Amino acid sequence: MGRKNNTIVSDFILMGLTDSEEIRLVLFHLFLLIYLVTVLGNIGMILIIRLDLQLHTPMYFFLSHLSFLDLSYSSVVTPKTLENLRDSTKHISFGGCFAQMYFFVFLGGTECVLLSSMAYDRYVAICKPLQYPVIMVPALCSFLVTISYMIGFGSSFITVLCMNTLHFCDSNVVHHFFCDTSPILALSCTDTHDAETFIFIVAGSTLVASLITISASYSSILSTILNINSTSGKRKAFSTCASHLLGVTIFYGTIIFAYLKPKSSYSLGKDQVASVFYTIVIPMLNPLIYSLRNKEVKKAVIRVKQKMESTRYLR
Repeated sequence: MGRKNNTIVSDFILMGLTDSEEIRLVLFHLFLLIYLVTVLGNIGMILIIRLDLQLHTPMYFFLSHLSFLDLSYSSVVTPKTLENLRDSTKHISFGGCFAQMYFFVFLGGTECVLLSSMAYDRYVAICKPLQYPVIMVPALCSFLVTISYMIGFGSSFITVLCMNTLHFCDSNVVHHFFCDTSPILALSCTDTHDAETFIFIVAGSTLVASLITISASYSSILSTILNINSTSGKRKAFSTCASHLLGVTIFYGTIIFAYLKPKSSYSLGKDQVASVFYTIVIPMLNPLIYSLRNKEVKKAVIRVKQKMESTRYLR
């Protein structure tokens, strides 16, 4: 890839989060703990959904893919971050940096679209409950998930293709803890205007389209809930979408804070904190949000545990 770009830069140096050895040690153990919880939480969620037949519904079908994306999303960034926190060398190869950027954009874009698909699922469940079994058929669910992956793939492909036209012939020091598009663009010794424009259009259109879908879905959901007469009915309807709404708010809140703001308000420290949140912390929070706030998942865990115990007893 380096020869293809005609560049003299063969690798990059990730500056990381801090130069303090003491703070790096604390962050290493903290991020390692978060990553272990992320892996166990998301794998556990996928297994519970697959093993319990009562969770074979559209909502949990989407949730299993969300868990897979969170697990993959975190694994793209966290292991290299842990390595850089532990060792004094912070090098990443040119190809490795572009690969990390590709999968980061791919998984992030896919998650954006998947969250909008989940919002549509909640809209149909609350606003059109009688038609839900007819509308949310397996074929439509598979189509929505496939579209999510295709849009994520397209976004990442165009992003890396634009980045691949640039030359890197001066500094190779990335002022970030992973290979994000903005800090890599800042290192190019050629004009980045066209690349930035294409990347902004692709990423912006994906983000805006998913936000419009989510906003429209929850506007209809809110209107339907307000028209329900009984308090218990309102509470039950809201509880079916509360976990997803909380997850969407946290995810998009940090994304908007990190990317959709003027350059004049740029702050490396604040941006890195936001990046840590949506690349390392949020993948851990999602399985906790959807399991701790969901009675069906708790019951499914008990059923799977009892099934495993009975199987072990019969042996």
